[in-house]
Amino acid sequence: MEPRMNLFATDLGTRIGKRIHAVSQVIQESSLPKPTQELVQLRASQLNGCGFCVDIHAKDAAAAGETSARLALVAAWRHSTVFTEAERAALALTEEGTRITDAHAGVSDETWSRVREHYDDDQAIALVSLIAMINATNRLGVILDNQGGAYEPGNLATIAN
Repeated sequence: MEPRMNLFATDLGTRIGKRIHAVSQVIQESSLPKPTQELVQLRASQLNGCGFCVDIHAKDAAAAGETSARLALVAAWRHSTVFTEAERAALALTEEGTRITDAHAGVSDETWSRVREHYDDDQAIALVSLIAMINATNRLGVILDNQGGAYEPGNLATIAN
């Protein structure tokens, strides 16, 4: 199945894609732990039904040493023992930040408080920005009908260049 449109086929799309990638690079270079970054991106992508992004983040996380048990359980993180309290706070924020319209109240004070127990100011803003960016990327992927399955680990930078 072919995507509806290649974001990088036009000058405008290329400029937008490169800017999204640049913001993502700033977040990747932050002190927010890399495993947390991949788990957050994987969970948001699952919630949004973006097969392209699920494919990318599951494969990149596995290539970086993430265990198959943790990758398999991220969709059921509340009912598993393999995530730290910090990761659980990040995953709760991811779900509430992704499902804003479902929750009506947005992110709960309880979830935000748990995030602040585990993450300093820079990490918290990186986490919030990461959730916003992966949601935007998921929406591009779903709207354009980008399919998962063909991604090779470590090749994300080549997609945006």
